[in-house]
Amino acid sequence: MNAIRERALRAGNEIRHDPMEDAPPGWTYNPSSWGQRTPICILAFVGFFVATWLALFQWGAFATVWEPLFGGGSHRILTGSVSRLLPVPDAALGALGYLADAVFGLMGGTARWRRLPWVVILFAVAVIPFGLTSVTLFILQPTLYDTWCTLCLLSVAVSLAMVPYAWDEFVASYHWVRGRTDAGAGIWSAMMGR
Repeated sequence: MNAIRERALRAGNEIRHDPMEDAPPGWTYNPSSWGQRTPICILAFVGFFVATWLALFQWGAFATVWEPLFGGGSHRILTGSVSRLLPVPDAALGALGYLADAVFGLMGGTARWRRLPWVVILFAVAVIPFGLTSVTLFILQPTLYDTWCTLCLLSVAVSLAMVPYAWDEFVASYHWVRGRTDAGAGIWSAMMGR
């Protein structure tokens, strides 16, 4: 099969790639397939634009923020004490987090769970804790401010929707790295997909 593939590539012919070829042993799907990663990337870009809009409001670029459901709720939350805990607006950190999610989501091919485990692990570190942090911010809205923020809720939904897509790929990479280290490979070698 490799000889056929090489001849076709030299001839400039496109070969259809079987996504199951890169699936982890025993899995019925490939967690690194574009079908698995594309939703994360789309959601990350949506989250990036929402968080950037909110950050621009927090920096004073806009006098008001769009709020169709909760009156002045967005204004209260986005100018409240939690938003000022750090030297930069919390929404700006969210925008950076979403951008990192998109970049790590786009890196590597469909076998990255075993060829680039370090990318998958950094991706999971960017997505999963960010999703958990968004739950905290979700809880703070009614408990601390007694109101809600529509765009903040959209951001929470985006963050949480990305977690399951990142989790399964992380599990596949973790098992790959663990199997390689159990077989005697060094951790760095295993993380580099060797």
